[in-house]
Amino acid sequence: MPSSIITSKGQITIPKEVRDTLGLETGDRLTFRLREDGVVELQPETFDVFALCGIIKPSIRGVTVEQMNAAIRKAGSSQ
Repeated sequence: MPSSIITSKGQITIPKEVRDTLGLETGDRLTFRLREDGVVELQPETFDVFALCGIIKPSIRGVTVEQMNAAIRKAGSSQ
């Protein structure tokens, strides 16, 4: 388990393993969230928006040309 030591100025070095896991780089901001159960959550406050690509998969799959043509015929016949 990664660990750190607090300096006399209250600073810590975040272990490389944690920085890599969170995708942290020099200049990134962090948020410390204190939970009621005494656990401290560390979350990146700034991140690359492109890192979110592919996280949410669409629930609707594409349609085939045949399905599009059938929908057009159906819509045309109802007018």
